[in-house]
Amino acid sequence: MSTNSSIQRNAGNLKQEGKQVVKAAATSPLMEKLIRLGYVARGLIWGVIGLLAFQVAVGSGGKLTDQQGAIAAVGSSPAGKVLLYVMLLGLAGYGLWGLIRAVVDPLHEGHDAKGIVQRVGYLVSGISYGLLTVATYGLITAKAPAATSGAQAAQTQQTTASILTQPWGPWVVALAAAIVIGVGLLQISTAFHRKFNPQFQLAPRSGNARIWIERLGRFGTAARGVVFTLIGVFLLQAAVQHNASRAQGIDGVLTALLHQPFGPWLLAVVAAGLIAFGIYSAMIKRVVKA
Repeated sequence: MSTNSSIQRNAGNLKQEGKQVVKAAATSPLMEKLIRLGYVARGLIWGVIGLLAFQVAVGSGGKLTDQQGAIAAVGSSPAGKVLLYVMLLGLAGYGLWGLIRAVVDPLHEGHDAKGIVQRVGYLVSGISYGLLTVATYGLITAKAPAATSGAQAAQTQQTTASILTQPWGPWVVALAAAIVIGVGLLQISTAFHRKFNPQFQLAPRSGNARIWIERLGRFGTAARGVVFTLIGVFLLQAAVQHNASRAQGIDGVLTALLHQPFGPWLLAVVAAGLIAFGIYSAMIKRVVKA
């Protein structure tokens, strides 16, 4: 009995030491710089998506695109090559940060229903930004599939179609849809919460600048929450109708908004929100250590 107790105690100590090592790495100066760069890269992507969509809404060009399309648009700019290398590092850092938040839980989201939804969202975010890192690398080197507009919707539909061929497929797709909807609704709720994102430290720490950045953050987070919620709704339709083509990406959601009554106005509001989110994300100085 005493031997078993000693083994369990040693295993517990090793586990605790492992967690401390991981947390130390997650909060190291190098990781903090990568996270900061990651928020800038995320902001640039969403800002470009919003800007291009806003141009469509007001009839001055633009296009409705997704995250990969935004990366491709950045790459085609005059300083595109340099920006792509910066985004490559930033996206890698942000993807890693998503995994750390999901597994290590440095922000103490917890194990209740809300915390689990938030941490699952972090996990999905980490994986998706990891894939964006690969797509960005492909755009730079042409040695991997490059970022292209509409690629994410095609990938989603292909994956959904593959899952739906299984007897349990519709239930799995419906569960994924429920998680995406939950993440979207949680973002909308966060946007209107009295304490908005207290774990973030913004570049302007006080004054009117901080107030306006927080307002942009609330508006942008709500707009992004609407986009995620609608992505989940389309995915749920794919599960219920057993039709993978119903699944949509960001560009599909923006297109659906445009085709609604008062569509250009709806698209303009959401697009402005995504631009606001991009500015807010780029202004995040660091994550406050909980």
